Amino acid sequence: MSNDRIPPKIVETLALVPYFEGLDAATLTTIAQATIHRDYCAGQIVFLEGEPCVGLYIVQEGWLKAVKLAPTGREQVLRFLGPGDTFSEISVLAVTPNNPATVIALEPGSVLIVPREMMLQLLDNHAGLARLVIQNLASRVMYLVSLVEDLSLRSVEARLARLLLENASEGVLHRRRWATQSEMAARLGTVPDVLSRMLRSLAEEGIIRLERREIQILDAAKLEMKARDAKI
Repeated sequence: MSNDRIPPKIVETLALVPYFEGLDAATLTTIAQATIHRDYCAGQIVFLEGEPCVGLYIVQEGWLKAVKLAPTGREQVLRFLGPGDTFSEISVLAVTPNNPATVIALEPGSVLIVPREMMLQLLDNHAGLARLVIQNLASRVMYLVSLVEDLSLRSVEARLARLLLENASEGVLHRRRWATQSEMAARLGTVPDVLSRMLRSLAEEGIIRLERREIQILDAAKLEMKARDAKI
């Protein structure tokens, strides 16, 4: 693909990815030439757990979720992914490069894919990029350890309290259109009915206020106490 045929938005998106910040313009152009662009509708599967890894994914537009699916169909959300987020690094580096989770589009959007072979070549040739990938993977491992701790050692109420505190901005958690109680329950490892009861309970205690598209934290101190409660 010649330079004049590379969509400018692809180059702009790649330039904003922390992994590629230290690369020169020529290298960035080479990556853009090999990059694959894909569009998705809401509910469409980006890839399935166990499928071979295509490469490094970069969210260009829209939101997605990475999930583990039980045979019963129940989901455990591992991550929500928004514009600028990268995923599939683990699969790129794995000896057996298969996807460890399923990724699904939550709304219409698009992703860029840097092919696996190109990523491996970049990691070999650019020590700074390799260091950033390692640091990011270390952060992901720490996050997953924290998720296991939450699911194993904390009550649903405590997990909900932590989620509200960690995701609120100036005391308000703004809920996107796709952020239904089903999606929130899947993130917390519970079911919508239980989550609904927990939210009502916190509201009745005067700790939060429930609005259509947001949850307002009224008493952060009490919510922090709830977040520290261990599983009974």
